[in-house]
Amino acid sequence: MALMPKRVKHRKLQRGRIKGNATRGNRVVFGEYGLQALQGGWLKAQTIEAGRIAANQYIRGEGKLFIRVFPHRSVTSTPLETRMGKGKGEPEFWAATIRPGTILYEVTGVSEQQAKLCFARLAHKMPMRVRMVRRRPM
Repeated sequence: MALMPKRVKHRKLQRGRIKGNATRGNRVVFGEYGLQALQGGWLKAQTIEAGRIAANQYIRGEGKLFIRVFPHRSVTSTPLETRMGKGKGEPEFWAATIRPGTILYEVTGVSEQQAKLCFARLAHKMPMRVRMVRRRPM
């Protein structure tokens, strides 16, 4: 089942806009290699789950996968062929707000070649450009 918050203060949010680069969540912390977003946008909960399944199928029991994003934002839409007025639409899906530089996934316990192949599979599922990054020594 797709990720979503247990409860929220406000059910419907305004769209807003994504400005600037990520200042938090932009370093590889838990794993050895990470998948970093190069563009901003919304990442659906279904896409996050699809990436998790693809990565886990590839790394099997060898390594560990960390998901660094969570879909907090509800995205609403009105039904097709509905006249104007009648208020804001119902929540359609949940999405994570991604700024350029955000680390989406991390993996540890696998070789660099395996991590590269794993993230190549994930990159095909992402709606934005991504790249693989290595953990920097402290």
